[in-house]
Amino acid sequence: MKNLTKSFLVLVSSLVLTANLYGEDLKQHKVVIQVSSDDKATRTLALNNAANLQELYGIDNITVEIVAYGAGLGILTADYEDATRVKSLAMQNITFSACGNTMKKIAKKSGKEPVLTEGVQVVKAGVGQIIELQEQGYSYIRP
Repeated sequence: MKNLTKSFLVLVSSLVLTANLYGEDLKQHKVVIQVSSDDKATRTLALNNAANLQELYGIDNITVEIVAYGAGLGILTADYEDATRVKSLAMQNITFSACGNTMKKIAKKSGKEPVLTEGVQVVKAGVGQIIELQEQGYSYIRP
């Protein structure tokens, strides 16, 4: 009976230790990436950062949101040269948020709102979205 108790304690201790080791690997990460520049290299870097983070942590272990506003809004439009990549990343659980304020400003100047890539959501204010996500524990990246 004494040996059975010892064996049981060793088994339980091993399970707890294993759960703790694997639990750290499964930590849920959250990141918001700001795009506010029309620079091609910056836009590409933002998309690369998002994809690389998913590859590093695993698609189920990280939440990524790219927020575009101002001059950076173009990355989320249907006529952006990498629009198919944006659409593909959106289908891989990367959230893309377009600034509603920027959309209105463009519409006022040009007479029409930009056409967004499929999978892009519109938020009231891009900067406000970034603030709210940071308040929810998101890490902030600005390439």
